[in-house]
Amino acid sequence: MYDVIIVGAGIAGLTAAIYLRRAEKSVLVLEKKIQGGQIVGSFSVENWPGEQSISGTDLTEKIYYQANNLGAEIKFEEVTEIKEKSQNFQVKTDETEYTCGAVIIAAGAEPRKLSKKQTEDAGSRPISYCAICDGALYKNKIVVVVGSGKTADHEVRYLENIASKVYQIHHDDPIPKDAEGIFAAIGHVPTTQIFKDLVDLDEKGYIIADENCTTSHSGIFVAGDCRTKNIRQLVTAASDGAVAAEAAIKYLD
Repeated sequence: MYDVIIVGAGIAGLTAAIYLRRAEKSVLVLEKKIQGGQIVGSFSVENWPGEQSISGTDLTEKIYYQANNLGAEIKFEEVTEIKEKSQNFQVKTDETEYTCGAVIIAAGAEPRKLSKKQTEDAGSRPISYCAICDGALYKNKIVVVVGSGKTADHEVRYLENIASKVYQIHHDDPIPKDAEGIFAAIGHVPTTQIFKDLVDLDEKGYIIADENCTTSHSGIFVAGDCRTKNIRQLVTAASDGAVAAEAAIKYLD
């Protein structure tokens, strides 16, 4: 029996674990892939306070070990179901099941991938999903942004101040041969399908919650990219983790 089970070991989930352990709550973090989430794939992170430049892997390893050293238990298992059981929650994974008093969902979101044709066009050229994260790597270089929505327009405006030339193309257009970097901005898919009968989701699949990180289900909280919010960045994920942890502590107490 754990006080809190956290689904996801990205920035939001690991930050929540740190705050919970500092409050002497027993914590289990369950992650289906590797710790860190989407930022692991970034070569250089330059928008995390206190770090001029750090790789996504190095940054998340620091936070992972901090949570681990504080006593958070972290297991690499995929959560398959969550349901109520005797005023607690039963969390099933692909290996076993656990019981807890509260749940924090920090399952994140995954970027939509390029079409098969565009992936083939890209060849060995790097594909990024965040201009703010990786744009600085393409100073005075030629880049292409794939996408036609608001996110793509924002990426283009941001990159125009860095790159020597920025193309913007639709999802199925060929990748320009002279582009040195490719930025995919065709949306994200929240990792929330297994929770759709447990908490309220919006039309895009994000878990509905405001800045207090509470969901429609008492005792279940949400943090990070899988919740409804305007800005999805590392610092807002960390903020969510702290808020969700404090909300869970208050609920348990």
